[in-house]
Amino acid sequence: MADFNYLHQCTSSPANPKFHAGGSGHSSLTMMHVNQHRIAARIAAIAESATLKVDAKAKALQAEGRPVISYAAGEPDFSTPQNIVDAASRAVLDPKNYRYTPAAGLPELREAIAAKTARDSGWAVAASQVIVTNGGKQAVYQSFATIVDEGDEVLLPTPYWTTYPEAVKLAGGVPVEVFAGADQNYLVTVDQLEAARTARTKVLLFVSPSNPTGSVYSHEQTKAIGEWALEHGIWVIADEIYQNLVYGVKAISIVEAVPALADTTILVNGVAKSYAMTGWRLGWMVGPADVIKAAANLQSHLSSNVSNISQRAAIEALTGPQDQVEVMRKSFERRRDLIVAELNKIDGVICPLPEGAFYVYPDVTGLLNRTWGGVTPTTSLELADLILDQADVAVVPGEAFGPSGYLRLSYALGDEPLLEGIRRLQRLFTS
Repeated sequence: MADFNYLHQCTSSPANPKFHAGGSGHSSLTMMHVNQHRIAARIAAIAESATLKVDAKAKALQAEGRPVISYAAGEPDFSTPQNIVDAASRAVLDPKNYRYTPAAGLPELREAIAAKTARDSGWAVAASQVIVTNGGKQAVYQSFATIVDEGDEVLLPTPYWTTYPEAVKLAGGVPVEVFAGADQNYLVTVDQLEAARTARTKVLLFVSPSNPTGSVYSHEQTKAIGEWALEHGIWVIADEIYQNLVYGVKAISIVEAVPALADTTILVNGVAKSYAMTGWRLGWMVGPADVIKAAANLQSHLSSNVSNISQRAAIEALTGPQDQVEVMRKSFERRRDLIVAELNKIDGVICPLPEGAFYVYPDVTGLLNRTWGGVTPTTSLELADLILDQADVAVVPGEAFGPSGYLRLSYALGDEPLLEGIRRLQRLFTS
């Protein structure tokens, strides 16, 4: 088997020497000791993004001529709608965009985001309650950095997106995993959250639709969780980046379900997913006035304003025609139906039907401890290695998002490679 140690590296702690080049010998331990003095401990402890790592490896293998099909990256395969590109082209030629602008964002964009928040999240906010960030990741980081103190616990429904626990730890917080498996459609309950709550609990992360599972909380579930958070004085950070990518349901904002949470909730969102604008790096956070003012102070020193060209493009995205967005959403829905149906044809795979985002998160415990092509994987990490080695298909193992036993596949790729990749899996696991 080829060397696929990259998967192990991206799902393990940098502080664990067995995953570093040089093995477990004295020299690698010595080098690690030296590096820990060179690199700040809080930075050295950050795990590399597993999804980006797997996707980069897949692209490298493709460049070498391997016919790898990658389900790793959460990135739409569509082009950014032309009206948005045209708005950016006009902005490039306008000298007013060549200068610094307010760190918190262009007033026109903050107004547009406030209008979207009222429309889609049911929360009427002022433009002053909005900060424009360099992508959703910065909004996630700033949200935790602004309200989490050293030792505060953050309840993290699991499976989770790989960045969340790292952002919590960078803020000095302690991520507390609350796991829900395929039997619960990956949706945590109030009882589970209550069992995890302690005197140190400060924040609940609420993500609906979810990355990596695509699961969507119902209005009743959202309201129950929101009322529980309100009762116990727990802050909510709600990542709504996929709220417009839903299929047959509506993603209810937790503030819409429980309006009284408005004083203790931060919403995170952006244009990357719904508008196929991942490379434009445009996100935002919305919250109470005092929190936003504090976060704006942080951003003024951290990054200042987002590129004015991207901001002008985002204004068009939010206020312009939405027909191409709907075309993309319908394509994702069709692909979702296809990938779920085909994955469930594999004996040993259980794949719930996600109601949002563009991921499936099959339970693959039925494929473990069985021999495939002379290899017997015991974890989803080893299974992902096997799949890449023997089928030229890149998937992200469950260890990147929580417990082993699962795989994440993004169906944000073309119809033809989507089906071909699943057929390769079907051949591999029926041989």
